Amino acid sequence: MTPEIPHGWTFCASSFNWAPDIIAARRTAQDTVTGIADAVVKVIELEPGLVWRGFPTPDDDEVDGLRTSLAARGGSVSIVGASLDDFSPPAQRRSLQERLSFLVPQLHAARRVGARGIRLPIGQAGADLLALLQPFLHDLDLVLHEEIQGQQAPGSPAVEPALEVIAGLDDDHIRVLVDISMLMPALPVTYLEKLRQVCLPKDFMARLEDDWRDPATLDAVTALLRSGSVPPRIHTLFMNLLIRFGRSDAAELQGILPLVGAFHLKFWDLEDDGGRVSRPLRELGGLLGANGFTGTLTSEWGGHEWLRADPTVMTRRHLSLAKEALVEPVASAV
Repeated sequence: MTPEIPHGWTFCASSFNWAPDIIAARRTAQDTVTGIADAVVKVIELEPGLVWRGFPTPDDDEVDGLRTSLAARGGSVSIVGASLDDFSPPAQRRSLQERLSFLVPQLHAARRVGARGIRLPIGQAGADLLALLQPFLHDLDLVLHEEIQGQQAPGSPAVEPALEVIAGLDDDHIRVLVDISMLMPALPVTYLEKLRQVCLPKDFMARLEDDWRDPATLDAVTALLRSGSVPPRIHTLFMNLLIRFGRSDAAELQGILPLVGAFHLKFWDLEDDGGRVSRPLRELGGLLGANGFTGTLTSEWGGHEWLRADPTVMTRRHLSLAKEALVEPVASAV
């Protein structure tokens, strides 16, 4: 029996988990999303580019339709994934005011669909745009979450300045979202199986399998890519090693937890050999419990890039595993 979930923790599922189903278009995107509330969990993090044809300026009717359909099933939206296109054709960088104008309709759509927040990549907005967004966020009662993930880490040169900006604003409407793809003790089993189907050097594969967190492994990844020995057909898959798969420890999050309002519980598959799925969750749960975290914890499946599986089954199983792993250290500490 799973111990009681701490007060203030809200478990969600990302509509991104169903991306292959939405793209296949066997039913409407709205029906796919509302089906999540029927079959998996009531609170959903929305990827609007997959759902609203008019995104980033969706029509009121399509926004209202999703909200009404979800409400009929007792469902709601937690966070909406916003987009900030910094360039307009032909490759002309948008001005500060143009960037604001690009985002504002998305803020209104998020509020209209009933979301409590929106999401952008860490540091993309920048201090000047954040300052302009603050009045809108307050008026609409929305929280902007800047997301850190994968190879990013709190102390990295690309992330630390953005965290300092957020801390300096000292505004509960601007927070951090942490994707636990940062916290990978080992690579996903099914990902390694996919790479084994390609003729990559045996010593390289052995390093990936046994020494993912060794800094020398990342050097080997870069060296192999630069050598031209990575077949072009797997370049996108291979780039996960440099971007989407992280090598940090949960303890590295301690210093930024006061800024964090949400987590993506990123998973790639459910093969838990050696605790590669559950161990980061347990370590994170202990940290969150000790620091009184409140916010959303969203199941986000990234493995459909190479793994064909039923997203409803995968997400149900992952949420069950995640709840148990996260709550266990909290219950043990009581």
